[in-house]
Amino acid sequence: MENFRKESDLLGELNVPVNAYYGVQTQRAIDNFKISGQLLSSYPEFIKGLAFVKKAAAKTNYELGLLDENLYFKIAETCDELIEGKLHDQFPVDMIQGGAGTSINMNANEVIANRVLEKLGKNKGEYEFCSPNDHINLSQSTNDAYPTAIKMGLLQMNEILVIKLQKIIEAFRAKGKEFQGIIKMGRTQLQDAVPMTLGQEFEAFAATLEEDIFKLNNNANLFVEVNMGATAIGTGLNAPVGYARLCAKNLAQITGYPVISAPDLVEATPDTGSYVIYSSAMKRLAVKLSKICNDLRLLSSGPRAGLFEINLPPMQPGSSIMPGKVNPVIPEVVNQVCFKVIGNDLTVTFAAEAGQLQLNVMEPVLSHAIMENINFLCNALDTLREKCVVGITANKEVCLNMVKHSIGIVTALNPYIGYKQSTQIAKEALETGKSVYNLVLEKGLLSQEKLDEILDPANMLKPHNK
Repeated sequence: MENFRKESDLLGELNVPVNAYYGVQTQRAIDNFKISGQLLSSYPEFIKGLAFVKKAAAKTNYELGLLDENLYFKIAETCDELIEGKLHDQFPVDMIQGGAGTSINMNANEVIANRVLEKLGKNKGEYEFCSPNDHINLSQSTNDAYPTAIKMGLLQMNEILVIKLQKIIEAFRAKGKEFQGIIKMGRTQLQDAVPMTLGQEFEAFAATLEEDIFKLNNNANLFVEVNMGATAIGTGLNAPVGYARLCAKNLAQITGYPVISAPDLVEATPDTGSYVIYSSAMKRLAVKLSKICNDLRLLSSGPRAGLFEINLPPMQPGSSIMPGKVNPVIPEVVNQVCFKVIGNDLTVTFAAEAGQLQLNVMEPVLSHAIMENINFLCNALDTLREKCVVGITANKEVCLNMVKHSIGIVTALNPYIGYKQSTQIAKEALETGKSVYNLVLEKGLLSQEKLDEILDPANMLKPHNK
């Protein structure tokens, strides 16, 4: 057993890999929770969030006289190492677990304690010199440290998501400018409506996504209210007077986020409302993004029997049986990501509702669903931008011919010949195959000069006077 060391807890002794910085409670979690295969180490911002919390807690305990200076400095140094990305492989617990996050909290406590012991020249597991519970978890409970770490992680992840979103908005806006002179047919209910430009269509994609930047940031702002100092249920048992506010102040200083202490710690401890509303903002983004992908697939459909107004970059052969077929695989994969995000939002809703009395024990699946959604959306936004949007080209003549031959342009005649006569023209055009243009002239409803002016596609793109 030379490759292992023995550690003990409430349930007895357990073998832990001798070189592991984690300890017995982490090992139990590894053994107990083989669920999703997605480990805490897959979410570096969450680990950094844990390190922020433990560093702020240590600073607060030191300032309140509960932790000696040398131990505080060693803990702070170790937390900085985690924030820099070191030792992240020492967080092997599954993101989905029972115990309301105790395994993740103890994973952080054990890693930090054993790294401090190493700095002190001690062996891993010699917890009498630096204890995961008595020193790293001092004045804390999983029930305040864990949700606060989640929130610090989500604040970081939201910043990344917003940057990805800004980049794809810029890509759509660039296409809007590139396509601003290309006339095409607008459609409602998949039927011809009135003319527009392809540029207007792509600018609308940019505009609808831009709204979600505010929503994401505004909802993420709720994460700055934390319950540090609540300890087990919000009463602050085992935390010194003044700990809650001072810890929030220290956490704000360490993270750069405007962290504040919740006004009612008993209320804040089981409350998961901020997760619900942030998840809803991601669902909103996913719904919009999926709709855009649907549009891109429709606009590129064909090439002979579809709309074929745009070309998506060809990414791979589209069929094992149909030669020459190329599918819109990038919008397709983003659609599927959006379905996953929408489904995870329902998981968040159920997990938030499942809280009972003074704690919500479902925070592991809740936090995992949100963090997974952010990662999925970040990857999807990059993939859609890099492998699709920037390479889209327009089929200008196809777009123009559809406008010229569309019955939908009869709508522009309403102010001049009335709705009833416009309807009769449209009906006759459908029945006979004649153009709207020729039918109006045949019936003497307008002069050719006036008709040309009205049906000039460029004149149908904006409001105008009769």
